Amino acid sequence: MRIKFILLICALLLTSSAFAQSISGNLSLLAGQKINLEGFDGLKTYPISNTSLDAKGNFKLTYSKADYGIGYLKLADDKLLFVILSGEDIEITGKTLSDTETIKVIKGKENQWFEQYAKEHLRREQALSAWIYLEKIYTSESLFSVQKTPANVIKSEKLRIKKEDANFLANLTKDSYVGWFLPARQLVSSVSVIAQQRTDEIPATLAAFRAMNYADQRLYKSGLLKDAIESHFWLIENSGRSLDSVFIEMRKSIDAMLVNLIKDEKKFNEVTNHLLDLLEKHSLFQASEYLALKVLNEVTCTITSDLAKQLESYRAMKKGNIAPEIDFGNKSYLNGLPQNQFSNLTSINSPYTLVVFGASWCPKCEAELPKLIQNYTRWKNLGIDVVYISLDTEPAAFEQAVKTYPFFAYCDYKKWDSQVVSDYYVSGTPSFYLLNNKREIILKPISIAQMDAWADWVLVKGNK
Repeated sequence: MRIKFILLICALLLTSSAFAQSISGNLSLLAGQKINLEGFDGLKTYPISNTSLDAKGNFKLTYSKADYGIGYLKLADDKLLFVILSGEDIEITGKTLSDTETIKVIKGKENQWFEQYAKEHLRREQALSAWIYLEKIYTSESLFSVQKTPANVIKSEKLRIKKEDANFLANLTKDSYVGWFLPARQLVSSVSVIAQQRTDEIPATLAAFRAMNYADQRLYKSGLLKDAIESHFWLIENSGRSLDSVFIEMRKSIDAMLVNLIKDEKKFNEVTNHLLDLLEKHSLFQASEYLALKVLNEVTCTITSDLAKQLESYRAMKKGNIAPEIDFGNKSYLNGLPQNQFSNLTSINSPYTLVVFGASWCPKCEAELPKLIQNYTRWKNLGIDVVYISLDTEPAAFEQAVKTYPFFAYCDYKKWDSQVVSDYYVSGTPSFYLLNNKREIILKPISIAQMDAWADWVLVKGNK
């Protein structure tokens, strides 16, 4: 029995070692310091292993098959060195992680390709930018435009540089992780330059983003997921299109992304949640509404409860819908004093009413409320009234705060359990809804600045 047990332990050790690879090396100036190896999992990172360098700067870390993807070495000073965790043993030498010129990969073929491309691609991009600058001079300025030979040389050299870069990527082993990762990273990192200097490449770049599988496990383990999503939609937003065209392109991209995501519920929820927040942050509400309604209509995936509530708010509170009535009872104030003039929202008969949800404990509200108070008199003269709904729970805090409010204020002291909070699908403060005199939602501004811009554009300048 004892022999069988020993054999079993040995077998387990051999099995585990078969799936464990090492990252070793020497960082001569970091003796005694702690070094960590971390990996990526979607939008998050996680620890893989850690150790301390010995007195000579030697170290050894391990990783497993589950860590397949991109990892990074990290020191206490937060300097990072990215590595390909593809199942090969890796060995590096150098002085410190911050002095990248001294870092050499002396073992690990995929990491050597990674290191080589990182250095060569940077030089090629620098040269390409210089040639593009010169090309503009030789084609647009009369002093140089007559010089056809240099212009042709510039064009030829640009093509050669691009071809050299493409050939390097094309010659990588097809089933290697680095063979997938480097083209993906090149796509993501090139967006800013393409938008500013190589606008003719925008259509092809957008096509490449739409062809990307956002449910691909390699993407989830790459550390590129967040940048891929954000760069994709940033490029659309900054591609020189009209706003209507921007939303058309964003709808195309959303459709393309969801094709593969609907096959994986976890990734579906993670990506759509991040994209929804991104679109809201950039005030791209037509796109965020399209995403929300499309996800709600997707029956093949289960949506997490928090995301479902956020998405449902788009369906219930979209522009054009009638906002829910609000009964004030005896819990409202006007100009800092208890009032009985208005019994509900409808009785505030103004051309426009801005419903604001906030609280005395909300840091962002603390920054926005002075702006609201400052703008209120001007807005009132333009036909906009304000109804402030507080999520405070303590009467003393609310009553102290409303002393400075020149507008209508209401609080039932139930915080998130308030009926009006539920009716309006409020998930954060401050939240804003601009209604017309029929209680139709006409705008969901994200700030006082945006609300003031609308008032100036529509009510002062007469635009629609």
